[in-house]
Amino acid sequence: MKHLLSLEKLPVADFEKILRDAVVFKKERGAHHTQPLAGQTWALMFSKSSTRTRVSFEVGIRELGGNVMFLNANDIQLGRGEPIKDTARVIGRMAHGAVIRTFAQSDVEEFAEFSKIPTINALTDDEHPCQVLTDIFTFEEFRGPIAGKIVTFIGDGACNMPVSWIFAAAKLGLELRIAAPKEFQPSSDILKRAGGRIIVTADLNAAASGADLLYTDVWVSMGKEAEAAERIKILSGYQINQKLVKLAKPDALVMHCLPAYRGKEIDAETFEANAETIFTQAENRLHTQKAVLNWTVS
Repeated sequence: MKHLLSLEKLPVADFEKILRDAVVFKKERGAHHTQPLAGQTWALMFSKSSTRTRVSFEVGIRELGGNVMFLNANDIQLGRGEPIKDTARVIGRMAHGAVIRTFAQSDVEEFAEFSKIPTINALTDDEHPCQVLTDIFTFEEFRGPIAGKIVTFIGDGACNMPVSWIFAAAKLGLELRIAAPKEFQPSSDILKRAGGRIIVTADLNAAASGADLLYTDVWVSMGKEAEAAERIKILSGYQINQKLVKLAKPDALVMHCLPAYRGKEIDAETFEANAETIFTQAENRLHTQKAVLNWTVS
């Protein structure tokens, strides 16, 4: 049985298989030769709201022949304090797999342990593995292999997105630069665990210079709303804009995992200039989720 809980724990061979299969699933959409989830019902258990993650998994499960149940925390006893391991043991006896989007990484890991069904981390406060798999698939679709390339993440360098990028960089041989104020830089423990070529700096211009990909995310992640004013104040200079893009390579891509707050982490002009890439990135969530789902049951 396979789970996708963390990119840190995903073997390189499986990482590469998911990326290869995403190419095939995109090419063959509407004409799949097999339906690996035929006869299965998967539970989507979301404590955090979502657009792209929910739609891509619901459509993906159905296109692979499965049925899907969407459950938010208030729909089930988790919302009233039932232990995650008890919910897991119930769902595991009824459903064939689970996709979980929640706050604590430990909840996803505990669910996988006690449910004994394939479990996919669709976002926690610690990691967002499905998004980074999609981002790499998208980069390679536009620019070829990501190994040896320079990826620059700008903004909150300690949140789930850059953390997943850190683990991906070490496995795939890319150089990751994280441009963030000191208050929002990743922990030394994570950097030590990951290894690889990771450069963390407060110097935004140096991090962007010669980059193949400029990447950003919202400054205020879900669950951090109480910190919004302070975060915006500290991160206000860490924006992707036309001036910054000129420091990167001439054919550098600009990506954003959405939703985007124009005028904060990216300006409106730069967002619209790179909208084709950004919305292809969003679309590719579907194809990558299908590759992940297929991998868990293969």
